Amino acid sequence: MDLELRHLRCLVAIVDEGTFTDAAIALGVSQAAVSRTLAALEGALGVRLLRRTSRAVTPTAAGQRVVAHARRLLAEVEDLVRDAGSDGGELRIGYAWAALGRHTLPFQRRWGAAHPETALHLVRVNSPTAGLLEGMCDLAVVRRPLDERRFDSAIAGLERRLCALAADDPLARRRSVRLADLGDRVLLVDRRTGTATPDLWPPDVRPATEESHDIDDWLTVIATGRCIGVTAESTAHQYRRPGVVYRPVRDAEPVAVRLAWWRDDLHPAGRAVLELMSELYRTRRTR
Repeated sequence: MDLELRHLRCLVAIVDEGTFTDAAIALGVSQAAVSRTLAALEGALGVRLLRRTSRAVTPTAAGQRVVAHARRLLAEVEDLVRDAGSDGGELRIGYAWAALGRHTLPFQRRWGAAHPETALHLVRVNSPTAGLLEGMCDLAVVRRPLDERRFDSAIAGLERRLCALAADDPLARRRSVRLADLGDRVLLVDRRTGTATPDLWPPDVRPATEESHDIDDWLTVIATGRCIGVTAESTAHQYRRPGVVYRPVRDAEPVAVRLAWWRDDLHPAGRAVLELMSELYRTRRTR
């Protein structure tokens, strides 16, 4: 027999009400139904859960453990139902390294002013889907294409690519750099979520690479001068670090900033989010 929520509700009701009769009243069923449901649960688990005397019903040691689990499961189900029926009352937007860069704070403030009924939460998840696959967010800001069989996305704007260098690097004295200036360096990359790969360079001048898996580690290594990084412009605005400077890479393709969601499951606020993101990036381009 598969366990059902009614079995757990029955057990908790018996413990809370103290008798089978009172549990039946609380659940709106007959006392016989309560007895059958408890017997089915005990049979499925292969353990006795309650002791019955003429005066009281008390959990066994195993029953106490099962009741504790049952309470947690029932509470989580209530949360699930409440969240599913909240009609967009909360909005979680995931991102891997940087949210919207210079646009992050304006986005938060304008969203709060225009949509006070929908609480906005930005969630940093360093995974390829920025938390979508893990169920940690409703929408995600990503800077590389996702699996089109699972996810839909739309481009909200473009960002320049910047080179991150140690502050005492000779190239740091320049206002901008070219890809050719970086071909003999060691490029620090995050293969899961990063936007830079050796494919940005022609095959015969591609830099060597080392791997990093976190923005703090990435910045710490670059500050030593051992490696350089190439990243989207948003990183420079969200992560300023002593000892690290950012310079535009003027001949590199820009990075597309996408809003992504599960295919056929767009959050009710998704279109409004995309419109606001696009407006912010469009305003930046026209200045």
